[in-house]
Amino acid sequence: MAKIVVLGAGISGHTAASHLRRKLSKKHEVLVVSPNSNYQWIPSNIWVGIGRMTRKDTVFPLTPLYKRKGIGFKQAKVVTFHPEGDVEESMPFVKVEYTSPDKKGQQEKVTYDYLINATGPKLAFDMTEGMAPGTNKAYSVCTYDHAEHAWEGLKVLIDKLKSSGERAKILIGTGHPKATCQGAAFEYILNVEKELVRFGVRDLVDITWISNEYALGDFGIDGMLLSYGNEVMKSSDMMEMVFRDRGIRWITGAGVTKLEDGKAHYENLDGEYKTEEFDFAMLIPAFSGHGFKAYDKAGGDITDRLFKGFMVVDADYTPRPYEEWTVQDWPETYQNPSYPNIFAPGIAFAPPHTISRPRKSKNGTDIFPSPPRTGMPSGITAKLVADNIIASVNHGKIALPHKGSMGNMGAACIASAGYGHTQGTGISITTFPIVPDYKKYPSTGGRDIHKTFGDIGLAGHWVKLTLHYAFLYKAKMRPFWWLIPE
Repeated sequence: MAKIVVLGAGISGHTAASHLRRKLSKKHEVLVVSPNSNYQWIPSNIWVGIGRMTRKDTVFPLTPLYKRKGIGFKQAKVVTFHPEGDVEESMPFVKVEYTSPDKKGQQEKVTYDYLINATGPKLAFDMTEGMAPGTNKAYSVCTYDHAEHAWEGLKVLIDKLKSSGERAKILIGTGHPKATCQGAAFEYILNVEKELVRFGVRDLVDITWISNEYALGDFGIDGMLLSYGNEVMKSSDMMEMVFRDRGIRWITGAGVTKLEDGKAHYENLDGEYKTEEFDFAMLIPAFSGHGFKAYDKAGGDITDRLFKGFMVVDADYTPRPYEEWTVQDWPETYQNPSYPNIFAPGIAFAPPHTISRPRKSKNGTDIFPSPPRTGMPSGITAKLVADNIIASVNHGKIALPHKGSMGNMGAACIASAGYGHTQGTGISITTFPIVPDYKKYPSTGGRDIHKTFGDIGLAGHWVKLTLHYAFLYKAKMRPFWWLIPE
């Protein structure tokens, strides 16, 4: 009998556990360890943040689902990794600390035959001074709690505008020089703008986008050249078109370093230190690893064998100039090279390098997006890891028949640009590959122009809304859930 432990119950962890349980014999154990008792469909938090959905629309409890499906569950957080066991325990294990009310603070050793680290990122608000959610008039939509709080703050501002008629400023974007996940902020700013129109106060608000991107539409993947109707355009041109149409001002190449009450301090690529005032802000924080420690059998520190901020996998981490980076540097199996029974899909794996070109300000400050691994790539890599573990269990030894690099993987993104059954808008973008291959596609920005395209319209909103319900159906493991692609 094999025991597979999955750390984390987000998109990657829950996807992996679901496929493992469906495909493996019940004699094998699948155990999920997560500090959160709920599953949340994070992409819809932007709608919670404008009051169009509530947390009940985006979350459900994990315990009854896992009990029904035969998946073990511990509401706990991982503390340390012990891939060789220790002097008392011969099996590899992770030490966890319970976060559930009945066992809060208690620690336990959880042994495994295979381990999937799907812990995702730490939301590193502390890396930007004054950026704790809900302070200094700044909010977040990274969790359902944050998103509900953001809507409370936005609603207060809207009510004030309706009663006073005074002008206000809204600032939305990234809150750290190396933040990622621009997509969530991009969706939120367009949804907020749409809601201001709906409430009749749009003409009273100056809306500004602030980002560490060199140009709009970078999204941490170096932008893209895409087909739009019968034209070919840069993603930056498409985003500028959208922002101009909405009357949204933008600041790019900006690294936010500090927030005060209604004021953001930032440095730009020209080395200038500037400020931007606001009455309401939503800024995406930096993502970081959780700072896990790892120990060998004798208790020696082997953290660097497992972690490089995030978990080390089968990538080429050799330091080289940007011009020498290739798609071959990216992992294919998400397996740790030192301990072949440990895997890290989704955001949990350490990328070999950035995707967007690294840039420094004239003062030497890094200001550029970190590489994203959210959404579709998280689900795809989680299923790939699950399938390789299933193959390994069935063969009785490590087997890796399934491979998938972000350098040969495509992604589809439906960005909400405003909620409404008849007035909503969605921006649909498909890119292939995610990591640009400049050798294979030298004349089209490293991507296949026939598979990289965009569109804008009401249909995109309906697709986004349909995906919300489809992926929650899938996450709840309803009949034939596996037919819905990752």
